Amino acid sequence: MAAPAVKQDVLSARLDALSLPDGAAWAREARDGALSRLTAMGLPGKRDEYWKYTDPTTLNQPEVTRAALFKTDESMPFSDIDRLKIVFVDGVFDAEASDDLSMEGVEVERLSDALGRDIHWARDVYGVLEARGQTPVERPLAALNTAYATDGVAIRATGKATKPISLIYLHRSETSDAILHHVVKVEEGAEVTVLENGPAAARFSKVMEVEVADSGAFHHVRAQGRDHERRAATHMFARLGRESVYKSFSLTVNGVLTRNEQVVEFTGESGVAHVAGAALGDGDKNAFHQDDTVFVTHDAPDCESRQVFKKVLRNGAVGVFQGKILVKPDAQRTDGYQLSQSLLLDDDSIFQAKPELEIYADDVQCSHGSTTGAIDEEALFYLRSRGVPEGPATDLLVLAFLAEAIEEIEGDALRDDILTRLQGWLDRHSG
Repeated sequence: MAAPAVKQDVLSARLDALSLPDGAAWAREARDGALSRLTAMGLPGKRDEYWKYTDPTTLNQPEVTRAALFKTDESMPFSDIDRLKIVFVDGVFDAEASDDLSMEGVEVERLSDALGRDIHWARDVYGVLEARGQTPVERPLAALNTAYATDGVAIRATGKATKPISLIYLHRSETSDAILHHVVKVEEGAEVTVLENGPAAARFSKVMEVEVADSGAFHHVRAQGRDHERRAATHMFARLGRESVYKSFSLTVNGVLTRNEQVVEFTGESGVAHVAGAALGDGDKNAFHQDDTVFVTHDAPDCESRQVFKKVLRNGAVGVFQGKILVKPDAQRTDGYQLSQSLLLDDDSIFQAKPELEIYADDVQCSHGSTTGAIDEEALFYLRSRGVPEGPATDLLVLAFLAEAIEEIEGDALRDDILTRLQGWLDRHSG
């Protein structure tokens, strides 16, 4: 069924500004398939069920809304961590700024090189997981990305990577429109950690498809910040095998609009998936709208999933959480946990939540909770009575509120780095 005429008009205008990249026959087939899906769906609109809390207009329009560059003396996230650095400037791979891509336990190459080869392992991942993730909820911006992505990396973990792979996104043009696509394949028993940071572009579209084989492990930590006027729509699609592990954490600060979607599918028994996030929004000088949309499908027995999202909002900032756990009939003994909470530091900020459980198995442990509240006045009074000024006391309570999400990060060094970023943001926005 074709999309409504109004959606087709919006889509036509958007596509007129783009051109399909070249590649091997299988890559062109994947892009054509994504374009067909996109044509059938149309671009998202405010009337779509999963977009009613977030206005996609600036993500759909052909022209890019200008985003001023943000200058700071603050060090980049993960700067003190030994890592393999891969740099993109406004969505284009920068070989000179990047490290050599060779590393023990993992194969890394530029996505355009992978898509240009007639035979490549990426054929089983590129566009495949994105296509699976279109059911039962349509994700047209992900299909747009698959069809038109111009750069990215292909990562294949064959053993335990000796250090994290760090994807660094730099923003240097006020009107840049970056479309990046990454594919990750974790072989049986292998393990890899992927880090992401940087504003990337004035408008940023990113898809990451992650295939984790039996007993494999994928860890992901992302820090989205710096530029106040950036707009971003990101998707992560993961398919997990038997006894595999997938853990992802995202920190979001600043930004006019950020929409992060995660789609996770269990296909083998005894898998583990933890998806977490922390957001700090201050709408005082610039608008702040941050949306986490998560869909976890249990299609195998004895699997565990956790969704933990915390948002701290003030001065009219807006936070959104849409999370669903779908348990299919064969997914007996599922352990599904979902928590979304917001801390509103004034009466002007908004948190909108839509938690969902859909269960077709009879032997499960599934729960979800969503709360919105203000600073605990008794706790604040206690700290102040012990000589802590109101500002630092409030910051301590904010960090305590975020702690459960931060604990989902794998590794003390990464956890400490994120805590440092949080404390720095609170210091800059004190008062």
